[in-house]
Amino acid sequence: MRTGVWLVGARGSVATTSIVGGLALRAGLAGPTGCVTELPELRGPALPSFADLVFGGHDLATTPLSKRAEALADAGVIPWRLVAALPDELNAVEQELRPAPVGATQAHRADAVVRDLTSFRERHHLDRVVVVNVSATEPAPEPHPGHADPAALRAALAGPDEVLPVSSLYAYAAVLAGCPYVDFTPSTGLRLPALAALAEEARLPYAGHDGKTGETLVKSVLAPMFAMRNLAVRSWSGVNLLGGGDGATLADPAANAAKVQSKQRVLGETLGYVPQGGTRIEYVEDLGDFKTAWDLITFAGFLGTGMRMEFTWHGCDSALAAPLVLDLARLTAAAHAAGHAGPLAELGFFFKDPLGSPTHSLGEQWARLSDFTRQLHAGGDGVHDNVG
Repeated sequence: MRTGVWLVGARGSVATTSIVGGLALRAGLAGPTGCVTELPELRGPALPSFADLVFGGHDLATTPLSKRAEALADAGVIPWRLVAALPDELNAVEQELRPAPVGATQAHRADAVVRDLTSFRERHHLDRVVVVNVSATEPAPEPHPGHADPAALRAALAGPDEVLPVSSLYAYAAVLAGCPYVDFTPSTGLRLPALAALAEEARLPYAGHDGKTGETLVKSVLAPMFAMRNLAVRSWSGVNLLGGGDGATLADPAANAAKVQSKQRVLGETLGYVPQGGTRIEYVEDLGDFKTAWDLITFAGFLGTGMRMEFTWHGCDSALAAPLVLDLARLTAAAHAAGHAGPLAELGFFFKDPLGSPTHSLGEQWARLSDFTRQLHAGGDGVHDNVG
């Protein structure tokens, strides 16, 4: 199943690492460590192989992909040997990257994206294209009447107003082009009623939001532990320090607030209450593509005895995110091929703020994901429609 992976933010760190990783896996130069879809429980014939993946994308930046890969190798994010071994392959992907479209209206820009997606699919004889948003985090948008109704949205997009945030404009274009959409960021994306209705009408699956790669991944394991042991969490406070482009973006208070909201939701929904404390995100330029999170948890045990737990997570965001991007592209393509439509709640395992998922417990999410892939590999037995 030849599958296009169209990356919004294609020259960013996560996208570049995903592309280099996908090319290295295809060439047999690296192993699939970090790729969940290569575990025995999930691997199978329904998923496109790494050799089936064809990369393209949009970006505002113009730095050549090979130069971005070299910079990431210098920073210790990806091995230099892979960059040195894949110059022709990186150049081939470079030819498939397009500048972010410009136009007098958002309707014109959406039409340009549709043309790029359609041309990409036809040029490479692809069975389908999955659009994955890995661009910078956006602030939450101001409400607009067009967000609620497809007809009102179409009319508004033809006017001079900026009706949709960029992530949602790409989601809109993806739906028009018949492409499944995945949002790896906490941005709005397809989370508007008008866009959800259009995706349902087009019978397209979609997934998101905000890839779960670090501190929140740990929270989704620890919070159920406290709940299942009937221990009262009194406070849970975290400090996140990160550099790179994402860190610089999150220095903006509005974007920071959107990210924090996504990170905090797991506690309230898992514990059934919101403990004291919060999460603070700070930009530290010197950290580059690495991030450090420190959390302090205070809790009460039997007879009210007070106790505490601390943990520190230090990781490379792009190296943690990239294999998940490849996983999500493969799973979403398989879901589309099997006839799924609407939010893919079964992919909640990958997200901080998962669409349609009834649980934030990593263990429960894993069980649901495993069952979902078994159904896909069995040829669709039990595959259901997620819309309505």
